[in-house]
Amino acid sequence: MNEIGLKADDFSINDIGLGNVEIAYWNLHPSELVEDTITRGQGVLTDTGALAIDTGEFTGRSPKDKFVVNDKNTKDSVWWGDVNHNFEPEKFDALHNRMLAYLGNKEIWIRDAYACADPTYRINIRVVNEHPWSNLFSYNLFLRPEEKEIKSFKHDWLIVNAPGFKADAKIDGTRQHNFAIINFTKKIVLIGGTAYTGEIKKSIFTVLNYILPHEKKVLSMHCSANIGKNGDTAIFFGLSGTGKTTLSADPNRKLIGDDEHGWSDKGVFNFEGGCYAKCVDLSKEKEPQIFNAIKFGSLLENINCHEGSTTVNYTDISKTENTRVSYPSTYIDNAVTPAVGDVPKNIFFLTCDAFGVLPPISKLTTAQAMYHFISGYTAKVAGTEMGITEPTTTFSACFGKAFLPLHPTKYAELLGEKLKKNNVNVWLLNTGWVGGSYGVGNRIKLSYTRSLITAALNGDLDAVEMDTVAIFGLKFPKACKDVPTELLNPRNSWKDKNAYDEKAKHLATQFIKNFEQYASAANNEIMSAAPKITETV
Repeated sequence: MNEIGLKADDFSINDIGLGNVEIAYWNLHPSELVEDTITRGQGVLTDTGALAIDTGEFTGRSPKDKFVVNDKNTKDSVWWGDVNHNFEPEKFDALHNRMLAYLGNKEIWIRDAYACADPTYRINIRVVNEHPWSNLFSYNLFLRPEEKEIKSFKHDWLIVNAPGFKADAKIDGTRQHNFAIINFTKKIVLIGGTAYTGEIKKSIFTVLNYILPHEKKVLSMHCSANIGKNGDTAIFFGLSGTGKTTLSADPNRKLIGDDEHGWSDKGVFNFEGGCYAKCVDLSKEKEPQIFNAIKFGSLLENINCHEGSTTVNYTDISKTENTRVSYPSTYIDNAVTPAVGDVPKNIFFLTCDAFGVLPPISKLTTAQAMYHFISGYTAKVAGTEMGITEPTTTFSACFGKAFLPLHPTKYAELLGEKLKKNNVNVWLLNTGWVGGSYGVGNRIKLSYTRSLITAALNGDLDAVEMDTVAIFGLKFPKACKDVPTELLNPRNSWKDKNAYDEKAKHLATQFIKNFEQYASAANNEIMSAAPKITETV
């Protein structure tokens, strides 16, 4: 067995049970990983120099095939159910051994990396990949130790990633042939049967979502974060389509990170060392930072090129709508290094309300912040293939339900504690419709949304007179520079006031129905912020 590249002193590959592999490539440079991918016929270079690969059967995560080992350390702390599926310790050990046997006599690529830009909370990660391009993804997304650190590197967590290994559900205890399993006691993650790289990234995010709040009293967050010229930190939460990436990418502010962060007593820190951005309909005009980051060292997933060329066609989603690119954060010109910031002064919950009920901006109380944090609301416009034009509600607890090992109220209560301690402004920002629901009203202009964010960040809304939206009890400013006054009050922006009232009741009902699953664990303060349909509009 050969070992090529930089590895830790006195470390034997036998320590992770892989002494029988053919060759272990340690911590190769991105250029070497690109070369290894191309020479093995697993990818091609596009005209920007970025490497393009296909992930095969799976082009996205498989939430139903995500498991957590249920043992004495997790049985009473993990939020078991639809998000965290139960896996037996004995089945985990057997599956682990089968994966190690599968990787025997094969080439493997090993990456030493870490998560958490704040050294106080750093966890060292060793990733074992079956494919070189998966190892490039690990290089791009995790934080990268210096060469002198690698020589004495000791991992806290191990990820074994073998896309070619297919589980046997009857033998292994999985649902089907693909799986992602976290063992919090042994600190091992097993990923098999799927080549989708996002499983690697999100496995560590899930790990941190358990360790930091449960053991360190640090709030883990699925959000973007940036810093203003005066050093003020802002956080942006939002589900897909709400504008999280676009609105946090401000040329006048420096980027801490675009997806995963922690909030400690000292401030905010990025978990990652890179970005994993969507590519669908990408253009230099819409997303110049992402577009310019697609160069040598970046990894494109499941894209297509224009016929007869190596130029990416970002509008082509024939393989998947979830086309992606990963790249190091250093590819973003205004990224902060190290990726840390002070305690946030402003937090934005972004929602694309296609019902046109919520104000373009409203200021939340602590109770409302916790309630809306747990709700994680946005709306999506339904497809028209069945003649349906009504928007549909989407709720994702803490704006990242799929990655929560603990009950959502645990994160919300920790958020509430930090808000009270630090006197943080929390804003609910509707990037969706005004003047009516989808099909009647119009989507609020991006320029108006940016003006509202700027006003909130600059403190311009602090002294503005507020009004209140009935049912939801949301306070909103009566005026804001560069934003038409008639848009700020959602009910007044509708021509048919009765139609607004009915739609508001409908949306409030959806909130209440969704929250039933969390109500038994929510405290009185959180429950006090629920919509009250009996109120007179």
